[in-house]
Amino acid sequence: ALCDAFEMLPLAAVVEGEVFCVHSGLSPSLDTLDHIRALNRFEAFPSEGPLCDLLWSDPVGRAGWGRPSTSNTYDFGEDITQQFLQHNGLSLLTRSHQLVMEGFNWVHDDSLLTLWSAPNYRNRCRNKAAVLELDEHMQRAIKQFDAVPWPSQSSGRVA
Repeated sequence: ALCDAFEMLPLAAVVEGEVFCVHSGLSPSLDTLDHIRALNRFEAFPSEGPLCDLLWSDPVGRAGWGRPSTSNTYDFGEDITQQFLQHNGLSLLTRSHQLVMEGFNWVHDDSLLTLWSAPNYRNRCRNKAAVLELDEHMQRAIKQFDAVPWPSQSSGRVA
């Protein structure tokens, strides 16, 4: 049932026509928002292809598309991010999927923001978490936060 619910969630969102929000990244098969909207979202996730790319691709510090040897999906450079944003009239790509110790990380000349919202991931990474706050004028503010202590295993209490 949980997997069925996950398969019904949106793949991406656009905030106020400016900020593209996606779990992971971009796909070489999808260069417009209309291409993303046309995808059949309500199916099991394939191990490769555009749906997989949106969920698992990563930004890198070199130009163009790449395909890591250990992955079924792509990585992409700043030029790809800039092309996608410009072609779709957007100003920012936000994503998660990648643990960053400060909870956020700007790359691609500040046109791509990775946000990680799970502080102290798996109760062992000691990372911060962050969210992006957009005000009514689309001004950006990043809010960082730390984890709260987990209850003691011996206390017998469940939070």
